Amino acid sequence: MSFPVGIVQRGSSAKASHVAKVASALIASLGALVALFPAAAVGALQPPATGSPLQDSLATVTVQVRADSAGTSFVESAVVRSGSMSARTNRTGVATLRLTAGRRSIVATRIGYLPDSATITVRAGADTTIVLTLLAQAVDADAVIVTATRGERRVEDTPLRVEVINEEEIAEKVAMSPGDIAMMLNETGGLRVQTTNPSLGGANVRIQGLRGRYSLLLADGLPLYGGQAGGLGLLQIPPVDLGRVEIIKGTASALYGSSALGGVIDLVSRVPGEQIERTALVNQTSRGGTDAVFFGSAPLGEAFGGTLLAGAHTQRQNDLDRDGWTDMAGYSRAVVRPRLHYNNGQGRSAFFTGGFTAEERNGGTLAGRVTPDGTSYTESLRTRRADVGALARFVGTDASPLFGADALRSAILTVRGSGVEQRHAHRFGTIAEDDRHRTWFGEAALAVPRGPFTYIVGGVFQQETYSASDVEGFDYEYTIPAAFAQLDVDASSWLSVSSSVRVDAHSDYGTFVNPRVSVLARSVSEGRLAGWSTRLSAGTGAFAPTPFVEETEVTGLTPVQPLRGLVAERAMSASLDIGGPVELAVGHVELNATLFGSRVTHPLQVAGVPGLHVNNVSRIQLVNSPGPTRTWGGELLARVERELGEDSGDEEPPMLRITGSYTLLHSTECDLSSASALAGLPTDGCDRHEVALTPRHAVGIVTTVEQEGVSRVGLELYYTGRQRLDGNPYRAESRPYLIVGLMGERAIITRAGTARLFLNFENITNVRQTRDDRLVLPTRGAGGRWTTDAWTDLAGFTVNGGVRYQW
Repeated sequence: MSFPVGIVQRGSSAKASHVAKVASALIASLGALVALFPAAAVGALQPPATGSPLQDSLATVTVQVRADSAGTSFVESAVVRSGSMSARTNRTGVATLRLTAGRRSIVATRIGYLPDSATITVRAGADTTIVLTLLAQAVDADAVIVTATRGERRVEDTPLRVEVINEEEIAEKVAMSPGDIAMMLNETGGLRVQTTNPSLGGANVRIQGLRGRYSLLLADGLPLYGGQAGGLGLLQIPPVDLGRVEIIKGTASALYGSSALGGVIDLVSRVPGEQIERTALVNQTSRGGTDAVFFGSAPLGEAFGGTLLAGAHTQRQNDLDRDGWTDMAGYSRAVVRPRLHYNNGQGRSAFFTGGFTAEERNGGTLAGRVTPDGTSYTESLRTRRADVGALARFVGTDASPLFGADALRSAILTVRGSGVEQRHAHRFGTIAEDDRHRTWFGEAALAVPRGPFTYIVGGVFQQETYSASDVEGFDYEYTIPAAFAQLDVDASSWLSVSSSVRVDAHSDYGTFVNPRVSVLARSVSEGRLAGWSTRLSAGTGAFAPTPFVEETEVTGLTPVQPLRGLVAERAMSASLDIGGPVELAVGHVELNATLFGSRVTHPLQVAGVPGLHVNNVSRIQLVNSPGPTRTWGGELLARVERELGEDSGDEEPPMLRITGSYTLLHSTECDLSSASALAGLPTDGCDRHEVALTPRHAVGIVTTVEQEGVSRVGLELYYTGRQRLDGNPYRAESRPYLIVGLMGERAIITRAGTARLFLNFENITNVRQTRDDRLVLPTRGAGGRWTTDAWTDLAGFTVNGGVRYQW
């Protein structure tokens, strides 16, 4: 099997101040992309010529794609695919395929519509005609249609690799951790949830080794947790209402701007169905945690539907090594989120949401206990977050094109916007730090499919503000208008390309031009390698500095020097992955291998400030490192599925699923511990060391046996290799560790509904950092911190169980 080499064009960064230059850059980039794929290249892979040896085994399949069952409206530019063969429908909705004899599955897709498929038996020399119907798609309605790339394609057809955690996997994690999404993400290959503040349990997610501040967290495509969610965002989101999670690994600034330098995690909510659904969940842990969650979904007339999520969560403070310091923060949290969906079934849909989160979180020394210097140090955080968001989609048809323009027939206009306000009241011992974060966001995007091309253009406006009541010198207001263009090309049945460019005019850090090119090549083989594909992707990104890095989440801003002379962090990343299905004696196997690499220039790092103290605490500052952060690695993923037994007709046999993953990661940065580095050491002379808390090796094996609708049993093993540690007097390198988990779930059907009883044994091996060393430092560290970094689990062996009742 061979694949063509993709061509990557890099855009140059220029200092453009206003819309004229932004628009000209976009037009030039889009024109260059169109030039790469002339019409003559479309259909590069043609069926065998008449008279060829294969001709006798072929048959013509004619597919008509309609927009309604009555057959009065047809879908132009739909992609009709069977295996590696594909074609586009004409204005009458007709496409033809030349297929070999046998049983064939035929799928029709087009952005803005739900896909339709049929399975037929093709006979050599016998032509066949079938009809497929594509219904106008509700917002985020189908788990196989990814929206994170704006193209609304099936995940298999997206040139940029998008990993999807489906609803079944989410349901499994709900039984293990119903209060937040941290466990679900931490057990995804290439992602690592890193504790950022051991005192309060804050955490963020690192994507392929890059810092957590580079990861953009979205909800239904909206920044409902702010442009930078902070270290507690992951811990305040219950997963009960999620339909799927879409993950883009690597620089995604060409799609989402300067907050997505490391990647994107989009939490896509469940949409209401035709029947009323209600779920109530109660969970209790052996560490004093309690979760009570309700999720309801109901139709509200022919075109409307609504959902409601409400949750209450508490956790007791725990001092597991009995040294007087909190190892597990205590908290109480309430979350409520209603959603309203509209879909008229004729191409117009809308989505509205609002949310409110209130939390009180406490850590530090327990009552009556003291730190090693004989003083008490309590840490607390009160959070109040409110948000609103909306999205509307308008799909043009032949009979009713957008704005009455014939050029916009079959086009899709998407308009979305959100607003978030988050207030914190933070206490670091006797120091108070109260603040307010605000994010305003608006975007309009127009997608126009034409033959093998899909053109997408749009504009964005985002504003980020921060104001502190008790600390001076850190307030900011960033205004970031932007424009983007994207071109998706289905050049042939084996080659698809997606190219995008985005121009952001940052009010403080100048103009960023970030391109990205992704190439998808499919195997043309109909044998063992049928369904295999490879993706090559490369792009650039930028990140505007803020005072919120992992280190300042521990210390607060009081000991930090005001930001001066900083420049934006810039990144380049690339990835190559190959994968596909294999039928083996053990069952159906999905394989995927990925190589990735990134280079971040001018990365922010924390350095000490000699001789400056406030309240007897050493001060720190944020500086641009003189040398880049370099990261490279690879991922291996294998999934095996096999039915255990035969289908009896009354119920499906149990399904065995085994998922194995391995991640290799190597990340290095400049060592700023020496005064010469801060004085401006040249990049090529910088002393480098491994980035702290970045394990070189990580392995995960998850085995489940599930009988659909009846029971589920799972066994998990996660190995994490050694990590370099910073500022830890007890050890310079962590030890490797293995965490083992076991869970079970059983459904009991009653007249009123279905009760699912679940029991989860997490970390059976009782891996806990405080079993090896103290979490508390013997003396205060940089910036006045009292704790080391958390390099492994802090909770140890935990049991949780509960019931999820659906009716």
